[in-house]
Amino acid sequence: MDSRISRRAALAWSAVALAAVGTLCGTTAVAQTLPKTLRIIVAYPAGGVSDAVARALADKLAAQMNIAVVIENKAGASGSIGMDAVAKAAPDGATLGFSAISPLVLNPHLGRSPFDPLKDILPIASVMYSPVLLMATSASTSKDFAGLLADARAKPGAIRWATSGQASLGHIMLEQLRAAARIEVTHVPYKGGGQQMNDALGGQFEVLSTNAGATLSQHIQAGKLRPLAVGAPARLDSLPNVPTLAELGYPAANLSSLFGVFAPAGLPQPLAARYNAEINKALATPDLRAKLTATDNVPTGGAAADFAKAIAAEYEADGRVIKAAGIKAD
Repeated sequence: MDSRISRRAALAWSAVALAAVGTLCGTTAVAQTLPKTLRIIVAYPAGGVSDAVARALADKLAAQMNIAVVIENKAGASGSIGMDAVAKAAPDGATLGFSAISPLVLNPHLGRSPFDPLKDILPIASVMYSPVLLMATSASTSKDFAGLLADARAKPGAIRWATSGQASLGHIMLEQLRAAARIEVTHVPYKGGGQQMNDALGGQFEVLSTNAGATLSQHIQAGKLRPLAVGAPARLDSLPNVPTLAELGYPAANLSSLFGVFAPAGLPQPLAARYNAEINKALATPDLRAKLTATDNVPTGGAAADFAKAIAAEYEADGRVIKAAGIKAD
């Protein structure tokens, strides 16, 4: 990736962060007009974990702010369709978006972003991170992560590694490990997670990287899949014996999906700060936190500034990997 683009990303999102900090310090002095109905565009299909989290968050926000909050699912193009709708919405506070940061940090490097993530989207607050698990199927003889590396080195290219798609976060994890551990594996990209999971249970490949979720936990408990490592800031409470990739010596591959709330650029600063505060309040409630942790997702929250900085850092890191590995959009 062109270093000038990396610096541009960091500066753009840093400016957003500074603006957000300013609003958090002085919002009470400015009148805030909430919409009667807040629309939250979810960049994924109804029925999934991210959709369920967005709906639970919407219920909390509706109660806290005494307004109607409706969910609108706009799935497709790895989240870009939904986020494009957010980018093109009026910046009047009536529309927010819920998505992973992938449409902002991955898709632009692949030339498949219909909006400018540096100009058109305003980060409001992070909501959760979803760990990425590296799993062995029944086709694998690897008992642990060290065994996986040993097998990969003994038979270069023989291990088939499935991900949810070309240039997905799981694919970025694969490329980081391929480079750092000096192994050769065969990438098996799927178009989404459904068929990937079916084939994993059928032993159609040796390993897969996929986001945590209730269904995945059931397969682990049933012994159908073996967790080898996890991409997450810390070990999961539900899998205390599974090390993070950072612990194993591969911090660059220690990736997890960060989700958050976004707004169209140009949203008045007092409303941006108000929404940040309300989201943090909702995330502090025990029932919402329990809903997230039940599926191995971890609540985050915090300042808009920190969220913007995390996006900028991920944008730069992903760009380097995509360029070095020669990853192309599928």
